[in-house]
Formats: sequence, C-alpha cells, structure tokens
Amino acid sequence: MSELISPQELKRIQEEVEAKKVAEALEKKRKADQERDQLHEAFMGQEIRPDAKDRLNAAIRRAVENGLSEIQIMTFPAAWTSDHGRRINNNEPDWPESLEGFAKRAYEFFVREMQPLGFKARAQILNYPNGLPGDVGIFLSW
Repeated sequence: MSELISPQELKRIQEEVEAKKVAEALEKKRKADQERDQLHEAFMGQEIRPDAKDRLNAAIRRAVENGLSEIQIMTFPAAWTSDHGRRINNNEPDWPESLEGFAKRAYEFFVREMQPLGFKARAQILNYPNGLPGDVGIFLSW
C-alpha cells in the first residue's frame, strides 16, 4: 500500500517549483538585458551606410508618390539619448545635442547633406511606458 504524501513533502515540491520559476525568470531577464546591451552597442557604433543617399531618395520618392510630406527615418529608445529624452519630450530647440551614437551621426548627415536643400528634421517621443519617455522617432519633412 502506498503512503500518502505529507504536507512537508508538498511544501518541498512547491518550493522547488517556485525556485525553478524564479531561475527561469532570471535567465529570461539576463538574456533580454544582454540582447538590449548588444543592440545599444550596435546602435552606438553604427555608421552611415555608403548608399544612404540612394536609400533616402527612394524612400522620399515613395512617400511623395503616396501623398506624404514627411517620413519617419529612425526609432530608438529615449534612454539612448544623453538626457533620456527630456529635451525631445519638451520640444527644446537644442534637442539634437542630446543625440548619441548613430542618431548623432545621422543628424550630422542631415545638417550637412539635407538641411541645405530645405529638408527639416524633428524628433518626437512616440510612447510613454510607465509614464516615462519610451521610444524616440526622428522624422524628415520637405
């Protein structure tokens, strides 16, 4: 005849299950953090592509053919700016100074190559997770 499982044994099993869940959650968070860090590192080191002008011309032409006068050219986390998106969120005129990494290089490209032609750039916070600036969108208009 089999013995009934004791409350102490049930408690031990429950603790093992909880410990396994915690370990899985910690591993999932570690992987997400590692992926986020790799994306951030790639963003900070990314350079302007040699075919950037051709790609921009094609995107702008498609937008105009579709009746648009603005396109979103970039999205990245507000945390990747020097002030976590504060200047962009407040629409301060010096918002470009908060850009870092690829966003900064892209804006410098804009100032050098596109602004003299009459293009305009603006930045906007796209979402507010937990009430804080989330993603930044950079828009090009003509």
